[in-house]
Amino acid sequence: MEGRDRLINYAFIAAAVAAWAVVFQIVTTTYPRDNPSAGLAGAGAIGLACALMTTPLFWLAPFARHRRIAFRGDWSRAIRRGSWIGIVTALFVALRVQGVLNLPIAVFVVVLVVMAEVTLSFER
Repeated sequence: MEGRDRLINYAFIAAAVAAWAVVFQIVTTTYPRDNPSAGLAGAGAIGLACALMTTPLFWLAPFARHRRIAFRGDWSRAIRRGSWIGIVTALFVALRVQGVLNLPIAVFVVVLVVMAEVTLSFER
């Protein structure tokens, strides 16, 4: 692992800790029923925190699988996968706050994201 990759991992982890601090602040000080925009702000903050938290993991897993060799495109793939996690998490939290989340919608969203990622990750 090069110093650049280590620094990027540390930056993502520090940003994730800061994002979780924002989530803690939103969750403990506001109530979504009193302030409708607080639920959506919380959903966005939780999605961002999950995305920042999982991105280094999506980079470290292939790094370990490739016997500690980082290939070109690993960071972009990890950022894309972390973004998918953040988007899906924010969507699920927002739908739950609005009271419209149910199993068919959740399965549809997950299958849609998996199919999009499989298509984008296909190696020729």
